[in-house]
Amino acid sequence: MATEPIAAEAVGKCVDSHGSAIGMPQLCFDWFPNQIFWLVITLVVIFLVLSRVALPRIAAILAERQGTITNDLAAAEDLKAKAVEAEEAYNKALADARAEAQRIAAEARAEIQADLDDAIAKADAEIAAKAAESEKAIAEIRAGALESIQVVAKDVAAELVTALGGKADADAIAGAVEAQLKG
Repeated sequence: MATEPIAAEAVGKCVDSHGSAIGMPQLCFDWFPNQIFWLVITLVVIFLVLSRVALPRIAAILAERQGTITNDLAAAEDLKAKAVEAEEAYNKALADARAEAQRIAAEARAEIQADLDDAIAKADAEIAAKAAESEKAIAEIRAGALESIQVVAKDVAAELVTALGGKADADAIAGAVEAQLKG
């Protein structure tokens, strides 16, 4: 049998007479050179696969992510600048609107004041006209009252003179009443 010479050659400290490993084969010093050889081959293969396939893909993904982050940061800066410009435009528009509102309010106040001044002037003119009419009416009433007083004074004087037993002279009574009224 072809396997018998191999088994006979492999018999040593790590293998029994049946070709079975005694203990852990990884710890057998007789097999260390073989294990180191295959370890080096495996590491070289893993290194080549990683360096030729996996690492370039990872590097490409990292570069893409870095580019995306850079682009996003640039877009964020642009949006921030636009937001600042929009805020400045908003503040300017707000200030303009307030100024316009104050101007409109000032115009409205001026217009209302002008209307009020016109209404006051008209009311003053009406009051002055009514006061003049009232003074005229009062003057007429005074004149009428003065005439009535003169008539009443003449009648009372004539009645007094008659009641005291005298003869009432109309001209004398009229002269005495007028002299008394003048002062």
